[in-house]
Amino acid sequence: MNFISKIDYKIYYKKANIILGICFLLLILVLIPFIGSVRNGSRSWFGIGPFGIQPSEAAKLGLIIFTSKYLNNSDKYLKDLRKGILPILGVSLLAFGLIMLQPDLGTGLVLMVSVIALLFIAGLDMKFFYGTFALGVIGTCFLIIIAPYRMNRITSFINPWKDPLGTGFQMIQSMYAIGPGGLLGQGFLNSRQKHFYLPEPQTDFIFSIICEEFGVVGCIFVCLLFFLLFYFSLKISLNANNLFAKYLSFGIAFQMLFQASMNLAVVVGLIPITGVTLPFLSYGGSSLLISMVSIGILLSIAKDK
Repeated sequence: MNFISKIDYKIYYKKANIILGICFLLLILVLIPFIGSVRNGSRSWFGIGPFGIQPSEAAKLGLIIFTSKYLNNSDKYLKDLRKGILPILGVSLLAFGLIMLQPDLGTGLVLMVSVIALLFIAGLDMKFFYGTFALGVIGTCFLIIIAPYRMNRITSFINPWKDPLGTGFQMIQSMYAIGPGGLLGQGFLNSRQKHFYLPEPQTDFIFSIICEEFGVVGCIFVCLLFFLLFYFSLKISLNANNLFAKYLSFGIAFQMLFQASMNLAVVVGLIPITGVTLPFLSYGGSSLLISMVSIGILLSIAKDK
């Protein structure tokens, strides 16, 4: 983060096409057997010894950079669907399609919603978003229907006790972690659920353990930190000197907030399990690295007076 913050963010404007091209190349390579490795049912990783690199994490940031440059250059064409909107939607859907081939619906949703949020602040007509929402609902239903495990996640979300030892197990164990936390929690390192009861307590469901050990106070504290991160990122965006910096800083801020919101909603049972990490808190090198790089870029923009 410190290293990236010292790099002039304007270089990302000049190299946006190359950055996105490298991201696409990595997304294609990871799908090839013997190059990409399978973890938890998804071919999303490059295995390098004991380490793993997830190219979809880099693709999320790469697409934000590319979209920010595109909107900066195509501002006068945004009212024209064919010239202004279809090109960036096509690029975004291509990235989404490659991620879905892994498959990784959670990361794909974060990527697409972030791009749509950038288009929204760019001032597109609301009719576009009504149509996009309708197509998104239809597309999501289709993706759920063609993959039985996603349908199982929907049914376990509605009633996890229907299959308490199968598809509903993770959600039930998450509730068992959150419930006993009370106001102040069980105390640091005193969680019981992380000891082979709750699956993935160090990654997707780290917030459950935070709630168990630190209670409602810890829960509110984490939410407050993400709110403050988004608030100060918005201030950076509003004070930025050029349109590219405004789009880039907002895109990074929104993407982090949306991903964090998805993770928290999953953990407390508000939406079905999607498999996205909690930025900065979930264990995982790729997620943490890209999160730190993103903050480094924000700091670089903030320094530009």
